Amino acid sequence: MPTFKDTAHAFIPYPEVSVPAAAKGPLTGLSFAVKDLFDVAGYPTSGGQPLMLAMSGIKTRTAPTVQRLLDAGALFIGKVVTDELAFSMNGNNAHFGAPINGAAPSRITGGSSSGSAAAVSNELADFALGTDTGGSVRAPASHCGLFGIRPTHGRISLEGCLDLSPSFDTCGWFARDAQTFSRVADVLLGLDTMPVASKLRLLAPTDVWGLLEPGPSLALTPARSRIEKTLGEAEPTKVVFGSFEDMYWNFRYLQGREAWATDGDFIERYSPPLGPGVSERFAWSKNVTDEQVAKARLFRSNFRDHLAQLLGTNGVLLMPTMPDVAPLRTDSEASLEDYRNRAIRMLCISGLSGFPQISLPLVKSNGSPLGISLLGPAGSDRSLIAIAEQLAG
Repeated sequence: MPTFKDTAHAFIPYPEVSVPAAAKGPLTGLSFAVKDLFDVAGYPTSGGQPLMLAMSGIKTRTAPTVQRLLDAGALFIGKVVTDELAFSMNGNNAHFGAPINGAAPSRITGGSSSGSAAAVSNELADFALGTDTGGSVRAPASHCGLFGIRPTHGRISLEGCLDLSPSFDTCGWFARDAQTFSRVADVLLGLDTMPVASKLRLLAPTDVWGLLEPGPSLALTPARSRIEKTLGEAEPTKVVFGSFEDMYWNFRYLQGREAWATDGDFIERYSPPLGPGVSERFAWSKNVTDEQVAKARLFRSNFRDHLAQLLGTNGVLLMPTMPDVAPLRTDSEASLEDYRNRAIRMLCISGLSGFPQISLPLVKSNGSPLGISLLGPAGSDRSLIAIAEQLAG
């Protein structure tokens, strides 16, 4: 438990345990929080679920990715709330509460890395680790006015981290400023296998932009123009494969099958109380068929090839991160679910392809943050962050 006052309700109130960090390193002077999916020696790992917390026991080994940050001199200040079993995008955990959005307190943080985004946006931590399966870093980053990345799938280790859907799960992080974000990248990412920054070809997916309502589209226009002035005019293109409905459902079939494979035995054996939305998603996931999965795997392979061909070695998509600013905390569960389903149509582009996407906090709409994103080829993560630094400067 942090020694400071947790005004954001971001941290899990565990008894404080000493977690040693290197005295000097590239992250010396920075504090960080960790989503409660990652193991940290001396702490349990709850996955946002009370029964899983009860079964966890105290971990004796720290997840390698967390250890890399400690070895780089970053100071661990606590574990933070995640949506239940990481299977939500709202940031409202029925058991541990809803962390507060530091940039728009009347609006949700977004999930499932809700506590991570709340800790950073409320200036309680300099950066925070999260995970992104269907949008769980990108959505909170957009909602809370933060830099956030879903890296190339498999680029950062998830050893010692609870799974949701392993073929989609990634480790990302949040920061308020580009410089801090880049310092963390230097530690976690290493060199790109597909650098694009020096020979960038900017692309504007007209079909993705077409998913926006007039309000958010208008709000994003000045940032888009500014980016194009810096990087060159964006070439219109289309990324949709089949239709957005096809992309949405094939993503959901694969995510659902893997989520049930991960947590279904736990759910059926112990019948844990699951919060609204999470319960329904697992019930739906249980009934995904083998035929749906087989077709979805083929679809994903074809979509990945389609997007790889579109981007080549130096193409970068300029696109909205989310369909709108964060919903209000008072919105109904049905309204939140509708927003989540709209968002997945944008977010599944990176998820299905496994390609990196970074959300930049360059826009406000009606006083609330709204992210704009860069999405590049597999292995271009560090280049995207370098571009983000250039744009934020």
